[in-house]
Parts: sequence; structure tokens; C-alpha cells
Amino acid sequence: MGAEQKKSSIFTKVSDTNILLTITIVIFFAMYIGAILFQGGGFTKPQMFFNILNANAALIITSIGMSIVMISGGIDISVGGVVALVSMCCAVHLDMKGGSVFGSMLIALGIGLAFGLVQGFLVAYLDIQPFIVSLAGMFFARGMTTIVNTAPFNVANEEFKALMNTRIIIPGMGYTNRKGIYVDAYVEPGVIVAIVLVILLFVVLRWTKLGRGFYAVGGNRQSALMLGINVKRTRFLSHVICSTLAGIAGYVYFLHVGSGSASHAMGMEMNAIASSIIGGTMLSGGVGNLIGTLFGVLSLSTIQNIVSNAGLDQAWWTGITIASMLCIFLVIQSIVMTRRKRALKN
Repeated sequence: MGAEQKKSSIFTKVSDTNILLTITIVIFFAMYIGAILFQGGGFTKPQMFFNILNANAALIITSIGMSIVMISGGIDISVGGVVALVSMCCAVHLDMKGGSVFGSMLIALGIGLAFGLVQGFLVAYLDIQPFIVSLAGMFFARGMTTIVNTAPFNVANEEFKALMNTRIIIPGMGYTNRKGIYVDAYVEPGVIVAIVLVILLFVVLRWTKLGRGFYAVGGNRQSALMLGINVKRTRFLSHVICSTLAGIAGYVYFLHVGSGSASHAMGMEMNAIASSIIGGTMLSGGVGNLIGTLFGVLSLSTIQNIVSNAGLDQAWWTGITIASMLCIFLVIQSIVMTRRKRALKN
């Protein structure tokens, strides 16, 4: 009977995940349709949506990694520093060391994996608080970025510039500009990488033993142990996946900006956490959906564009709007948590 109750508890969390996902998607479409109706302009063109994806491909990848860690009951605030370190190391490798694009990709993966292995070990096997571990990781990554190179610079490597300027045309989604010239709609290669990773990891979370383990560990570690789940290994893998994704995001970010700078990706970790929460991932763990996280990133960027198009260009207006959105979603999550507790009592 006890095992049945534990299983029903996990299924309750999955149900909560679907509720939060539905709310996120509805709010995103309501905002975007509202922007089209009341602001018009660029929002009426499909390229506006594709530009949101182009500008936020790296954040999407970072956010899905953050969601996996949060689902398993942890957090990782080092991801922005890892993105900055990757972009700087790749820029130096290509521009100052005469390296290749393939070599820079390996560097990005190596940095992400290294952070994941170290931080995952400290969190899972030495039982140090993930916030403290990732805070140290953030300071270390930012410091190393400055050590690698202090001055910002653009990459002039021709092979990299050819890849950076690659555009994937979306048939039938273009528009005719004021001069009567048809302009194709496009996305950057990083968008394809981001969407593929979202789909791949969504499948892992939903239909694999490891994915179910993340939910179980985040929901209740003791219950997860009683169900035969290796809690330490699951927590370790969540951090490895998150940091490896941060390494990939670093390269996607690097492809978008084409430069190295110690100031790159400032605040990205906070945006990733905000996107995860807006997407329905609970800070308490055990609830979340990567499709929701994707829509969380899109919602965050859309509201920023709406605020900017409304003429409120000052940074604090965007901050106030995002804070309001977070408060709304935290209240919604609180309501869902109350509902879950009542369901478990009954």
C-alpha cells in the first residue's frame, strides 16, 4: 500500500506539470496575440518570432538545463559564467591561436562537462548545498574568463564567420519590405540546436527511467530511495547535464554574438531561473516540463519586446514587468502546491 501511495504521489506531480504547462502556453499566446492586435508593427511579421528564437537560442538551452536541475531539487547559478567562459575561450582559440571551428566546439563541450563533473560530485557525493557550489562555480568561471583575456574583441576567423553568417530559410514565411523586395524569413543554426535539444531531453524526462528519477528525487528523496532510485547518481547526472548544456549554450551564444568578452551573458543564470519558473518548473523540485521552459523563455522575451515597443526603454520597466510575471507564476505554483497537498491527504 505504501509503494502505491508513493507512485500516486509521482503521478500527481506529473499532473501538476501539465496544469502549469497549459497555463504558460495560454499566457504566452495571449501576450503575443495581444501584441499583434494592440502594437502591430513587427509583431505582425513571422520574422519577429524567429528573431526572438535567434536572440534566445542560448538561453533556451541554458534554461532547459536549469529546469532539469530544479526538477531534481537543486539549482545551478554558474551557467551564465560558463557561457561567458566558453565564448571567450573559443574566441581566443580561433583568433589568437589559429584554431579550428571543430576544435572550438570540443573546447565548449569540455568546459561544460568539467564544470558538471566537479559541481555534480560536490553536490551529490559530498552533500554540499547546490547554491553554494554553483555560486563558487559562477565566481570561478567569471574570474577565469578575465584571466583568459581581458579585452573584448570580435572574431575574424573566416571559417567561423562563414558558420556564424549561415541562415536557414523558412519557406513561405517571408515578407515584402517598403521597397517591394521580398525578404526571406530565417533562423540561425543555434535555433535548430536548441529545438533539437528541447525535444531530445523532453523525451528523456518523460519516457526514460532517468527522467522519472529526476522527478522522484526532486519530489521526495526518501521516497525515491525506497523505490530503488540511486539518488546520488541522479543528482550528479542532473548537474552534469546542466553544465554540459551550458557549454553548448556558450557556443550557440558565441555563434550569435561572434565575440569574446568578460561581460557576456551577465544575468543569464537569473533569466534561466525566471524562464524555468514561468515555464512551470517548481523551485521545490519534482514538477516541471521542458516544453514549458521553452515557452517560458519565449514569454520572457516577448514581454521585453512589448515593453520596449511601448516606449518604455528604461531598464527598470523590463525588470518590474518580469518581477510581476514571476510573482504571478509563483502564486499559481503555490495554488498548485496547495491542491497537491489536499489531494495527497484525501
